[in-house]
Amino acid sequence: MQFNLLDVECSDKELLTTAFTHPSYTKEHSLDYSKNYERLEFLGDAVLKLVVSNLLYDKYPDYEEGELSKIRSILVSDMTLSKLAFEMGLDEHIILGTGEEHTGGRHRESNIACCFEAVLGVYYLDGKIDYVEKFLNENLMPYSDDIEQHFEKYNAKAVLQEYTQKINGELPLYQVIEMKGPPHSPVFVVSVSYQGNVLAQGEGHTKKDAQQDAAYKACAELGIIEEENNE
Repeated sequence: MQFNLLDVECSDKELLTTAFTHPSYTKEHSLDYSKNYERLEFLGDAVLKLVVSNLLYDKYPDYEEGELSKIRSILVSDMTLSKLAFEMGLDEHIILGTGEEHTGGRHRESNIACCFEAVLGVYYLDGKIDYVEKFLNENLMPYSDDIEQHFEKYNAKAVLQEYTQKINGELPLYQVIEMKGPPHSPVFVVSVSYQGNVLAQGEGHTKKDAQQDAAYKACAELGIIEEENNE
């Protein structure tokens, strides 16, 4: 494995390869469970949250725990991690089973995010936690500025749900109404309804992103939040 996420060589090449190996590949080739990224992802997830918590603690000294938690939850989400990982070309190195490859697994946010976390776990085990912190500070933390300034945009589903529950306790209903684009990179079109009325439609490469987009547009339509001009 030649991919070095942190611009520093990892001494355990075999473990790094494991971090890039999707469970579909080990299952397809009857390999041991330990040869896919899931255990490393478990470790990397903890490393990620610890480092990001520390960085946020330092960056926003006046913020309360609740505010820090909200920003962190978006920073370490599949959406944000996969966006960064895609920009770095990490998706090109994932080792997938044939079926997962054919169904668009290389472009699936959850796969990319899990692999990203697994790689962090490898570098942690390799004694390079300082490099992990430097990498996340330089590459992931800049996203916190936009999240902090436009939190409602990133958390629109929760904002809409809180709004409808305050009215009568009912929840918004999300429904996939169309899936377009090539099979390996589909675009989901989702509607969000409340009390039988369609509030808005949204699009995204995952159902979750499409729901978030629909909720954001619904919030703007209802006047709960102010829609940005570039949206």
